[in-house]
Amino acid sequence: MGLGSRTKGARGELEAAEALTRIGLDCSRTAQRTGKTGMADLECDGVNLHIEVKRTERLNPYRYMDQAIADSQRTRRKPLVVMRSSHKPWLILCRLDDLPSIVEEVLRARSQIRSSGDEQTPEAL
Repeated sequence: MGLGSRTKGARGELEAAEALTRIGLDCSRTAQRTGKTGMADLECDGVNLHIEVKRTERLNPYRYMDQAIADSQRTRRKPLVVMRSSHKPWLILCRLDDLPSIVEEVLRARSQIRSSGDEQTPEAL
């Protein structure tokens, strides 16, 4: 992976973390938080999800989901892919069977943020 690809990937991870934070999740890049690579791209406090971020012009959702599934098996977290192309909105990809538990995770995390009285809590909560 070239320096340009790494920079674009890091920028995409930051954008995705900001987008998820705007909807009520407290997210940051895993590489920033732990200094380790080979893990999920993002960590969101209070959410048991393995989040992969893809910021590319040619989306390949099944390949991304296969990677997320394989990587998530170590942690037993639910795989989730956040992806977008230039000038397009962020999309979230998950397996249909995982959707109910993912929604529960997100609602529980948002509820924890709300009950903590965090000043950064989005008004949409």
